[in-house]
Amino acid sequence: MTLHIHMVPVVSIIAGVLILVMPRLLNYIVAIYLILVGVLGLGLLPA
Repeated sequence: MTLHIHMVPVVSIIAGVLILVMPRLLNYIVAIYLILVGVLGLGLLPA
């Protein structure tokens, strides 16, 4: 039996916890997320 974990919910939970612990981290998390979504959207990295 294999365990399939979807990355988006896991990353969201981790990011949420980090934001609660260190609210100043929100700027960096949002910036990294937007950059990754933009790069993936342009097709520069394989999804």
